[in-house]
Amino acid sequence: MKVGVLSPIAWRTPPRHYGPWEFFVHLLTEGLVKEGVDVTLFATGDSRTSGRLISTCPGAYEENPGMDVKVWESLHISEVFERADEFDLIHNSFDFLPLTYSRLVDTPVITTIHGFSSPDILPVYRKYNGYGHYVSISDADRAPGLDYLGTVYHGLSMEEFVYCPDPRGYLLFFGRISHEKGLAEAIEVAKRAGLPLKIAGIIQDETYFQERIEPKLEPGIIEFLGPADHKTRNSLLGGAVALLHLVNFDEPFGFTMIEAMACGTPVIAQRRGSIPEVVDDGATGFIVDTLNQAVDSVPRAAALERRDIREIAEKRWTKERMVEDYIRLYQRVL
Repeated sequence: MKVGVLSPIAWRTPPRHYGPWEFFVHLLTEGLVKEGVDVTLFATGDSRTSGRLISTCPGAYEENPGMDVKVWESLHISEVFERADEFDLIHNSFDFLPLTYSRLVDTPVITTIHGFSSPDILPVYRKYNGYGHYVSISDADRAPGLDYLGTVYHGLSMEEFVYCPDPRGYLLFFGRISHEKGLAEAIEVAKRAGLPLKIAGIIQDETYFQERIEPKLEPGIIEFLGPADHKTRNSLLGGAVALLHLVNFDEPFGFTMIEAMACGTPVIAQRRGSIPEVVDDGATGFIVDTLNQAVDSVPRAAALERRDIREIAEKRWTKERMVEDYIRLYQRVL
């Protein structure tokens, strides 16, 4: 089976720190190659893969502010479709724009939908509904009126995450810094729970950070660490008493939650979107509806058996399971 995998070019594949879609593509392509699939990855020129890499864009546009995004996205997407007859199947992880090329080729196109950035993009998905093949990353993230080939939950390379039995007395926020990810709420919960909070992630909303977050920072109490690379991520996740994921939007999936679980760290998460599908309430963490419940859940989360959390992650959230699920969908389409 020959598969062309189309990755975004906002960040390198795999990303250096942030880039969940590119991270997904990396895990998928490496897993497919391991299973004997002939994979060609379309990504930035500095990307890394065990398959064949084809790039038109030398680097990620989020790391090179002078780049014209439309120009490089157009060149990037057109490249895979101009080579479509080289593949049995194209796996699109680039959102809606590649769908506009899909009827110009005979090669079937599977699209993993990583959430809907706006209702304004739905007309594109509706136009190609029934012609393409859509995969959701959680049941909660399905749009009414669209037909789906299936839901495939994300997975991880468990060997990259170190189980940590002994947390180091702090709570953790890990993710992009914006209102929808709930950092201000995490700060409030940490203060009321009487534990320090470490904050790691990129600043997506500068105004939100300056007005809502920066005035609350305090050395040793509420600390902003900036983006975290993979080595730092492991240490931060493993050392936390719990990960606070108090989102203000319907979470499509939430990679950070399963990364925490892979380290044995419980998750305290707001009941929005995919959360009930990802967090096993009372086992890998707690699902809450209010900040009061989140505060009350901190000592309960600290009392959970971290080894059990890691074992659940090893059963539910592996890259191998994810890859097997996708291969089954490929076979159905072909």
